[in-house]
Amino acid sequence: MVSIIITGRGGAGKTTMTANLGAYFAKEGYRTLVVDGDLYLPKLAFHFGIYNPAYNLHTLIKNPDMRVVEAVYHDVKTGVDVLPGSSRLYDVLDLDQKRLRGIVREIQSRYQITIIDSPVGIPFDTISTFRLAQYQLVVIEIERCPIHTVHRMIENEVMKLKSLGEAYGLKVGVVINKVRESSFSVDDIVDFLEATVDVPVVGVVPFDDKVPEATNYGRPLLDYDSRSRASKAFSEVGMVMDEWIFGEMRKKEQGNPLKRLYNILLSLLTRRRAPVGEEF
Repeated sequence: MVSIIITGRGGAGKTTMTANLGAYFAKEGYRTLVVDGDLYLPKLAFHFGIYNPAYNLHTLIKNPDMRVVEAVYHDVKTGVDVLPGSSRLYDVLDLDQKRLRGIVREIQSRYQITIIDSPVGIPFDTISTFRLAQYQLVVIEIERCPIHTVHRMIENEVMKLKSLGEAYGLKVGVVINKVRESSFSVDDIVDFLEATVDVPVVGVVPFDDKVPEATNYGRPLLDYDSRSRASKAFSEVGMVMDEWIFGEMRKKEQGNPLKRLYNILLSLLTRRRAPVGEEF
């Protein structure tokens, strides 16, 4: 079981990255869960057409006796399991943020990969889950920053989040999102990130009008239009992350038949899950 925490500033595309990375891993056959860790402005569920979940992360936080699996919704089209948040105002009041860590610990053991969408900036809402994760993906958008100050922005934004992740022992990578700049400018930024900031760039995603269109339809872009430019880029990010995370594991398991048998048996286990939109 592996957990990835998605971080970045507001509007960079963290939630879109979470939804599409989840769709990629599920398509590749991994048991995949995406969690809306933005406790005060949750919106991950909208990417899967879930608008009024009867049970959600907020009801779990407020009701310790509730079974976590009851708030997990299964997206039939992508195969992704979703632990959504609530967008209702009274649900986000008086939350015990420490409870989030216990919920994630309980549910992640059922999955090969768990992806947690964090709130804007320094993710105080999800900071308790950093001890449960192994990877952090920082999503940055360079379009809104003047090109002559982009290095300063990267230092201010990426280095802080990188330091936070490394403080918890996470391996940190960066995705450059919504790119409209020339390839020369982007190559320069990639070089700066990898050589100066010392963080690997795992993908570059172009600006694509299909992204908000897919969100409006309540679908991850990989499901809505797998041939779009951004969709292909999301898949490339997934492939890089797949090799980064599981490549070494696969090498070790090739000589371990008991481990292979364990994974086969685990994949056959069934769980009680609610289809998207179904309320318990």
